[in-house]
Amino acid sequence: MNTPVYTLIGSVKTRAARAVWLLEELGLPFTHIAAGPRSPEALAQNPAGKVPVLLAEGQTITDSTAILTYLADKHGAFTAAPGTIARAQQDSLTHFILDEFDALLWTAARHSFVLPVEHRLPAIKEPLRWEMARSQQTLITRMGAPYLMGDAPSVPDFILAHCLGWAASAKFDITEPRLHDYLTLMRARPAYARTMAR
Repeated sequence: MNTPVYTLIGSVKTRAARAVWLLEELGLPFTHIAAGPRSPEALAQNPAGKVPVLLAEGQTITDSTAILTYLADKHGAFTAAPGTIARAQQDSLTHFILDEFDALLWTAARHSFVLPVEHRLPAIKEPLRWEMARSQQTLITRMGAPYLMGDAPSVPDFILAHCLGWAASAKFDITEPRLHDYLTLMRARPAYARTMAR
């Protein structure tokens, strides 16, 4: 068996699921430390205490999108080549999903359980739900088939599928039927089952 060259810190109940999922898709050996945010394991590698953290080539990489991009580029899979129009379009979708899905869900989470009680604004969640519905309408006009970029999944697919699952658990409606079908497709991938079993 190959010796793991990567260590991934972060529970699959967090954004670390995206990185674990891609590692599983790539079929790479890795050590997984299923630690939560601000855990001793996370703080030892990231002063902010956030997960995921990837240890690779003697270096520490933080942020799930940075980790996904590094792994996809490093192993030449699940990504368009840097410097191509296809990569620019892929990156455009990635940033759209981060801005219009991930950021909304993170703001809702912050005002649900992350911030101190006295700084939470529970009423903010209704405008965020409205904005999420609008973002879904925009996204489906940009989607390829069956995956975001066409015939095969790429970096933004792992982010979007995670966000759609997060949305459902946070009681943010998935209002577009195509996104329900898309999430079913992504979750049918064997690597997703292996990820969720961790």
